[in-house]
Amino acid sequence: MTDGRPVVTFALIAICVAVFLVQWVSPSFTDDFAFRPVQGWVEPWRFITAMFLHSPGSLMHIGFNMYALYVLGSYLEPLMGRARFLALYLVSGIGGQVALLLLAGSPTVAGLAAGQDRAWITPVVGASGAIFGLFGALIVLNRHLNRSVAGIYGIVLINAVLGFIIPNVAWQAHLGGFVVGLAGAGVIVLARRRTLPALAWSGLVGLLVLLVAVAVVKYLTVPDMIRELTAFRAG
Repeated sequence: MTDGRPVVTFALIAICVAVFLVQWVSPSFTDDFAFRPVQGWVEPWRFITAMFLHSPGSLMHIGFNMYALYVLGSYLEPLMGRARFLALYLVSGIGGQVALLLLAGSPTVAGLAAGQDRAWITPVVGASGAIFGLFGALIVLNRHLNRSVAGIYGIVLINAVLGFIIPNVAWQAHLGGFVVGLAGAGVIVLARRRTLPALAWSGLVGLLVLLVAVAVVKYLTVPDMIRELTAFRAG
C-alpha cells in the first residue's frame, strides 16, 4: 500500500514528543487540553487533543506509548496505507475518550460540589486509547492474512490487566480504543474482500459519526449546569 516508510507513524511520534516538551515548559498546557468528561460538551476538541498529551511527570508514560506506536505503526501503516492508518488511529483515540465519558457514571451538581463523581473531573491524557485501537486492528488484519495472533492476545491481555493494577491508568480509554480499532479494521477488511475501497472510508466515517452521536446522547442525560460548565479548573 505504501513504499514501506511509516511516515505517519514518525509524524505522530514527533508531534507527541514536541507536545510533551511544551508541557514541560508550560505547566498549564496540560490542563488546557487534557480530556475531562465535564468539559467535553463545551470544549469538544479535547476528545482529540488529549491523545497527543502525556503525563509531564512520567517519562515512562510517553516512552512506552511511543515505543508501542513505533512497533505497531511500522507494521500496520505500510499494510493499511497512510491515510487509512491515520484515520483509524484518530478515530480509535476518540473512541477511547467516548468510552471514558460513557463509563464516568451519571454526575449531579451536588455530587460534584461534594467532591464526588470524580470520574467527571479527573483529567486524562495519553495515546493509549489510539494505540489499543492499533492492537485491535493488528488482530483483525493478521487473522485476515492468516498470520498468527496468539502472541498479540497475550500482549493485549497483559496491558489490560496492568490498566487495573497500576494506579491512574484509564482502562476505559484502552477498552474504547480497542473496540473501535477492531471495528475499523473489520470494515477495512470487508472493503478489501468486496473490492470496494470507498466502503472502508464510509465505514470509518460512520464509526466517527456513531461516536459523536453516542457522546451527544450521553451529555444530554446530565444536568444542563454540568454539561455547559465553562469555568472549570483543576483543584
